Amino acid sequence: MRVEIWTDISCPWCYVGQARFAKALAAFPHRADVEVTHRSFQLDPRRTKGDAEPIIDVLMKGKGWSRAQALANEDTLSRQCADLGLDYVMGRDHGYTFDMHRLLHFAAERGRRHELLTLLYRANFAEERSVYDDDERLVELAAEAGLDADAARRVLADPSAHADDVRADMREATEIGVTGVPFFVLDRKFAVSGAQRPEVFSQALAQAWESRALSRPA
Repeated sequence: MRVEIWTDISCPWCYVGQARFAKALAAFPHRADVEVTHRSFQLDPRRTKGDAEPIIDVLMKGKGWSRAQALANEDTLSRQCADLGLDYVMGRDHGYTFDMHRLLHFAAERGRRHELLTLLYRANFAEERSVYDDDERLVELAAEAGLDADAARRVLADPSAHADDVRADMREATEIGVTGVPFFVLDRKFAVSGAQRPEVFSQALAQAWESRALSRPA
C-alpha cells in the first residue's frame, strides 16, 4: 500500500501531522507493507531566498491577527508538539523552502529522504538557529542524514538541480485538489487532510487496506 504525503518544511502542522501519522503507522498491523512517499509543496511559493522573517510577523500580516493571537497560536502548537514528545521553539523564522525541497529530491534518489525531512523539521522547529538562507546549514543536515556533503553542496549551488521534480510534485498537488498541507493520499483512493489525530490516520490506513483486500481476485 502506498501513502503519499504532501508537506512543506515551513509548515508546523506538517511537523505535528508527520509525527501523528508515524504513531498510527507504527501500530498498523501491516506497516511493513506500507510504502511512504513524501511530496513537495510550498505554502508560500512567492517567497524568495533571503527574505526570511519571524513567524509572528508573518502571521500578523498574513492572517490579520494581533500579536497576542499570533503568540497564542504558537503556544497551541508548542503544547501539541509537547504531547507528541517533540521540541518546539516559539517565534522561529519563516522563509524560502524551494531549495530544501530540491535537496529532498536529491536525498530521495539515495534512499535518504525520510531521514533528511526529519532533520529539516527538527532544525526548523526545535532549534534556535534559523535553517533559512543558510546553505551550509542545509549541507550539514544532509551529511547528518547520510548524504555526501560535497554532492549536496553542488545541488544547492545549481538552481536547476531537481527544480523540475519539485514543480512536478506541486503541479500534481494542484491536479488532485491539494490546497493546504499536510495532505495524505492512500493508494490514490483515500485522502486525509491536516494534522489529524493518530486514530484518524489509523482508520484511514485500515480502510485503505480493506479496500485493497476487497479488490483482489477471489
